[in-house]
Amino acid sequence: MSEQIIPAQGLPAAPLGRWVAWVTQRSTLVAGLAIAGLILFIGFVAPFLYPPDPFAIHPDHALQAPSWAFPLGTDELGRDELALLLSGGFATLVVALPAAAVAFVVGIAYGLTAGLGPAWADRVMMRLLDAILALPSLVILIFFASLVTLNNTSLILLLGLISWPGLARLVRNETRAQRGRDFVLAAEQLGGGRFYIARMHLVRVMAPVLVVNGTFMIGDSIFALSALSFLGLGVQPPQVSWGSLLESALDIIALDPWWLILPPGLLVFGALLAASLTGQGLLQRWGNGR
Repeated sequence: MSEQIIPAQGLPAAPLGRWVAWVTQRSTLVAGLAIAGLILFIGFVAPFLYPPDPFAIHPDHALQAPSWAFPLGTDELGRDELALLLSGGFATLVVALPAAAVAFVVGIAYGLTAGLGPAWADRVMMRLLDAILALPSLVILIFFASLVTLNNTSLILLLGLISWPGLARLVRNETRAQRGRDFVLAAEQLGGGRFYIARMHLVRVMAPVLVVNGTFMIGDSIFALSALSFLGLGVQPPQVSWGSLLESALDIIALDPWWLILPPGLLVFGALLAASLTGQGLLQRWGNGR
């Protein structure tokens, strides 16, 4: 009689079981990445899959609720709200993502320069950083947005150059903490310059912290751009963004156009949630050493 092999109890069936276990252990990260993928799909892929012109006016269908012809209804001019939402997603992400990248690079460069520089330079740079952090970011954004010509390039620079101080302080503190470590001292004794030490050693050590904060900065950038657009100082007509669509809908809130208010609001919330969950998931993963 052939022996019957009984599988061990409690062990997940491979490979599906291992995949389920991996997802379960990283549910926060998986949820964040899934929402982020959906947001990116809406912003960069969906506009090419949904062909109607977002700026085409249909006077006979103004403020029409969702229907087969207009899946998310129309605005007060009769424009297709779904097409506007997809166009606004592209306009929002094409500014917010590069702005977060600018803030990320500037924050790292400033923090490393202060942390690796002489003591007097560090003190001067930190006092300047304290002064910048003491100013309300939204007020600064509104002030400079009212002075410059607003286009995608100026918005990227404006958002990027106002969002870096928090990361700069974090990088500076981490640099000062790592500066006395043996591997840094050894690199200095072997003739390594400050740029080499920063690039080859410090940035690698700080990589988990930098990646986590980078995800949070993307959410902050999307929120800041939406706030500016809501105030009329962000993405300029004829372009639309999620913030400007929300502002236009709230102007006619007395008519109860719920199909104009909920979608852009949910997408802004979804973008912030994706950044937060992804950052928290990465923090949990690296914090647990897995």
